[in-house]
Amino acid sequence: MSQTPKQFAERSVPTSADVARLAGVSRATVSYVLNNTASVRISEPTRRRVREAAEELGYVPHAAARSLRAGHTRMVLLPATAFPHGPQFHRFFHELQWALRRLDYTVVQYGSLGLDGDDAARAWAELRPVAVVSLGDVGLTAHGVDILKRSGAKAVISLAPRPVEGAHSLVMDQRGVGGCAVTHLVQRGKRSIGVVMPREPGLEHFAESRFEGAAGAATAAGARVEPLPLSYDEESAAGLAHRWRDLGLDAVYAYNDDYAMLLMRALQDEDIDIPGRTAVIGAEDLLLGRLLRPRLSTVHIDLVTGRFLAELVDQAVRDPDDRPRTRDLMGVRAVHRESS
Repeated sequence: MSQTPKQFAERSVPTSADVARLAGVSRATVSYVLNNTASVRISEPTRRRVREAAEELGYVPHAAARSLRAGHTRMVLLPATAFPHGPQFHRFFHELQWALRRLDYTVVQYGSLGLDGDDAARAWAELRPVAVVSLGDVGLTAHGVDILKRSGAKAVISLAPRPVEGAHSLVMDQRGVGGCAVTHLVQRGKRSIGVVMPREPGLEHFAESRFEGAAGAATAAGARVEPLPLSYDEESAAGLAHRWRDLGLDAVYAYNDDYAMLLMRALQDEDIDIPGRTAVIGAEDLLLGRLLRPRLSTVHIDLVTGRFLAELVDQAVRDPDDRPRTRDLMGVRAVHRESS
């Protein structure tokens, strides 16, 4: 017979004391077994008995209580972000989460929309994570890092265009992406190059850095670049394409492959020949870009592995006094196809 809502509400929540009684062990032993405490030796038959008792009772450890005893959680906070979301980056973050789980961490994604800088750091600190991996679109500061560490975070990892004082910094120098794209176009004989600047919130940190790299490469080659604000929708792309001939541009670096494909379709609708009238290059090397006609030139981004980052988090947690370091997270190379 199924239980009524009242009967369900009246059921007592099983405790570690209940598990200990059923398994015939102490509460400390239950804690050691269910928390996978490696420093205490417990026989396999005892471990099995405790797990079977916990399963029979439907008992799971209370994370908040465990955190109070330890002074921190095993939580790695991964703030939700407008970080580039191509397949390559999805693979990177999936691998990161799997690797952290294998190291006995719990990965929690946090909605940080509307938060920035020290406000974001304070919101993250309220959850008392053992580590935070900040993904660059929140302007983490040295003061924010201090807030997190004072709240008990043993490791703060920043993935951003610039190092952050006090944090282990994996530098995603987006200038290299823009510089690589424009260098490729210059080598193809282009001298007047548009650079797409996405209007979507959260992408400005990446877009500005990519434009800075593009402008630097153009200046070094005696070429010019022009920023082109563009929303990720067909109407915005059509409007830009409609006035394209008046801009006097012979090439465009379109921020990434998504924006490049959007704009390229709009340019073709205006009978602008690609690459004859305008060369186009994107970034992040999406598979779909290889299926277009003409095939899309791109900047391929080589990332370190998610496993590498997970091991860095674990090392920083185990040795919080280790001096913060700065490492390069990615490399870039141009992939020449028909669109340029």
